[in-house]
Amino acid sequence: MDLKLLLNWRLHLTVILASLLAEWIGILRIPMGPGTLLLLPLFYAFIIGVLLNPHLFSGMNRIIPKSVSNAAGPLILIAILPFIAKFGSTIGPAIEQIIAAGPALILQELGNLGTMLLALPFAVLVLRMGRETIGATYSIAREPNIAIISDKYGLRSPEGIGIMGVYVVGTMFGTLYFALMAGYLASLDIFDVRALAMACGVGSGSMVAACSGALAEAMPGMRDELLAFSGASNLLTYATGLYVSLFIALPAAEWLYKRLSPTALQEARNENL
Repeated sequence: MDLKLLLNWRLHLTVILASLLAEWIGILRIPMGPGTLLLLPLFYAFIIGVLLNPHLFSGMNRIIPKSVSNAAGPLILIAILPFIAKFGSTIGPAIEQIIAAGPALILQELGNLGTMLLALPFAVLVLRMGRETIGATYSIAREPNIAIISDKYGLRSPEGIGIMGVYVVGTMFGTLYFALMAGYLASLDIFDVRALAMACGVGSGSMVAACSGALAEAMPGMRDELLAFSGASNLLTYATGLYVSLFIALPAAEWLYKRLSPTALQEARNENL
């Protein structure tokens, strides 16, 4: 990546102005049924970013050229590092609470199988998708999961196309969805807010930041504890999630697809003849 693009004044000025505008709007609370939907500054910044995207609106090319827009991608990883460092500083003081919740933290990794158990039957039986379903639903499609599919099937395979499609959608909308969902679920007072914090740790820096940030705004008195739980959960997901995806989720997705897909069933019958 060209260093001149990364240091482009127009890009950084646009980000600063968008951030200031989002912070000026502040947090909006919208009652929705029994709960409350929290609209955080992250939401407004996301909308502003979409509106300024030259890939979506050609007229914005005069403000942010496409080459400069492409340079913004790598900067996301750099920008999220201070927040990840904040997680590390909160885990230590809350280590006793984390140890007390040890079994829950470890077993919550199995919850990631829900993406496959819920989405795969819908994709096969309702949307009539092919083997793209396996790549798209066996995980939340973050970088380690892409590596597994790339090694086993190749990214040009149907499975590779499926996981890359979900990866792109998750990158664009996953962070926003996590922020809105976390704040709303916290307001319902159905789940222990610490369980919601653990659920934030899905193995994505931007998603865990948005999710835990929304919970911290909903429960400001538990801010440090929630950040510690979400940070520890995210760390465990990185440590164990790869193995759960490789040895449990992917074989289970293959097995379930073969049992549900009409095409796979016909191929199995032909092999037995």
